[in-house]
Amino acid sequence: MKFKSDIEIAQEVKPLHIREIGKKLGLSEDDLDLYGKYKAKVDYNLLKTHSKDKKAKLILTTAINPTPAGEGKTTTTIGVADGLQKIGKNAIVTLREPSLGPVFGLKGGAAGGGYAQVVPMEDINLHFTGDFHAIGAANNLLAAMIDNHIHQGNNLGINPKTITWRRCVDMNDRQLRNIVCGMGKKADGIVREDGFDITVASEVMAAFCLANNIGDLREKLGNIIIGYNYAGNPVSAKELNANGSMAALLKDALKPNLVQTLEGTPAFVHGGPFANIAHGCNSVIATKMAMNFADYVVTEGGFGADLGAEKFLDIKCRLADIKPDAVIIVVTVRALKYNGGVSKNDLNETNLEALEQGLPNLLKHIENITKVFKLPAVVAINEFPTDTKEEINLIKDKCEELGVNVVISQVWAEGGNGGVELAKEVVKLCDEDNDFEYVYPLDCSIREKINAIATKIYGADGVDYTKEAEKEIVNLEKLGFTNLPICIAKTQYSFTDDATKLGRPTGFRITVRQVNVNSGAGFIVAMTGNIMKMPGLPKSPAAEKIDVDKDGVIIGLF
Repeated sequence: MKFKSDIEIAQEVKPLHIREIGKKLGLSEDDLDLYGKYKAKVDYNLLKTHSKDKKAKLILTTAINPTPAGEGKTTTTIGVADGLQKIGKNAIVTLREPSLGPVFGLKGGAAGGGYAQVVPMEDINLHFTGDFHAIGAANNLLAAMIDNHIHQGNNLGINPKTITWRRCVDMNDRQLRNIVCGMGKKADGIVREDGFDITVASEVMAAFCLANNIGDLREKLGNIIIGYNYAGNPVSAKELNANGSMAALLKDALKPNLVQTLEGTPAFVHGGPFANIAHGCNSVIATKMAMNFADYVVTEGGFGADLGAEKFLDIKCRLADIKPDAVIIVVTVRALKYNGGVSKNDLNETNLEALEQGLPNLLKHIENITKVFKLPAVVAINEFPTDTKEEINLIKDKCEELGVNVVISQVWAEGGNGGVELAKEVVKLCDEDNDFEYVYPLDCSIREKINAIATKIYGADGVDYTKEAEKEIVNLEKLGFTNLPICIAKTQYSFTDDATKLGRPTGFRITVRQVNVNSGAGFIVAMTGNIMKMPGLPKSPAAEKIDVDKDGVIIGLF
């Protein structure tokens, strides 16, 4: 039996005009900035004029550590929102925008899959409404103004050796990780080392996604530290008079993008920081807008719960003053068997022993959500045709020992109908009281916060620091940045900082090799292992299979 591809399924569906989606939210056409028939931007100022007293229930979807077998976190997020609509609930889904890096690289897009997708998926995965280009332009404007300031006399005394601000591009391009710029004649600038990060790793992206309005974004951009002067004091974007023009470039991008699921459920898709190198959540504005216009909002955090969920809860919820009412932890039988040592080619074969060996990965994520963060959770098994009753029952038995229910999710094959049971469980959990707690208080030291995440969430025995990291921590505490949350940049494939250690490793330590402050976004970044901010393309990138036919129809996109 030949399964239809995601793009084939999406192209068979006739979406509603985006005006009709707006009507579901009580918005008129005047409230929408139309980008064709199926996309629109919604002005965040409507939160002032269309505010409601009723507080929406917020549902966070997360997963186990990702594997080549796939987990279907975004697909489940979309399917649950459709399922909530099926049972008569007013629901909205909020997601991140896909980066062109993984779209053309290895991972793929971020518009869901099967019959649980947001559309138009081709547009969403390719350029969309241009938000990422605006973010890249703002980032690179600041870079240009830094080098121009030095070239024009350097009144701020910026030490070129200490510049931390890098350029960015929304593409996997390893060739740009480290460059030398300013070569040529005197008028071409000073010669210095530089480099590019992928746009989703830019601090502009992080600040953009954590801002409440354009004024707040302008202030955050002004607080960005670009490097240090010869006296060792930090230099900010505000001192370069760059934040006003940066904010001007982002004025329209800051408006959340309104689209829909295949079943016509409203969806805000806005912002897109990676969860392994940034905080991995869609914009605060989109989340708050969704919570204003719906009774149930389903959102997701990138990668596994050790990354996206932890950062959603410890960074986004703290800075936005929100908290989830329930958490969905997505898993597949295949992914657990992979964590138990089964090769990708053998995952379709029943293997209860490998499944049991891989289960501790799921159980650790459950413990983190329910015991550390103290939130109610449900495990959603994203069903595959090869799953057996024995394998499903084994997962159910282990989860029940932790007091967590398990629901089969069939949203990939059946859309909202396949998410009805999961939606009912989520509604039940949302009605329960919870005693949500952060992993750490803000008033403890930088080291204490990093250690709390490493020991409580990852299960590490402790944290080691390079001499460079130790020096940076001392400097940041001296500069008064102690009371910021922590964003640990770590491999998504393991609880450790070593991508090869699957399952639930024990007896390990995390090594922090670099620490820096994203003072604009409002958090401290701790770099671990060999994680980097500019990925490379794989040997056979997805870009080789993507094309457009003679009628202008995109093909080969998943």
